[in-house]
Amino acid sequence: MSWMAWTWPVAVFCIFVVIAITVTGFWEVHYGDGERRGAWGFNTTWGDRLFISILGSGFINLLWIGLVGTTLWIPLFICIAYAFYVYKKV
Repeated sequence: MSWMAWTWPVAVFCIFVVIAITVTGFWEVHYGDGERRGAWGFNTTWGDRLFISILGSGFINLLWIGLVGTTLWIPLFICIAYAFYVYKKV
């Protein structure tokens, strides 16, 4: 695993993804179907919205690194706002 840059931020991100998937699965099983037609015009479930928000957050961070630099505190807040948008509107 020496090829991977295992730092605290990477570990926290991986732990967050595992927790988010676990909580989403629990939510879906115990609180019913969260499927709805959103602003983008297709039906999504809780898992779909989680996937869309994580994938979009990855692209936001890559764009930020490519265009601005490696300070990632601002895109963190952009990603949080994006995730709220996805869960509310998509």
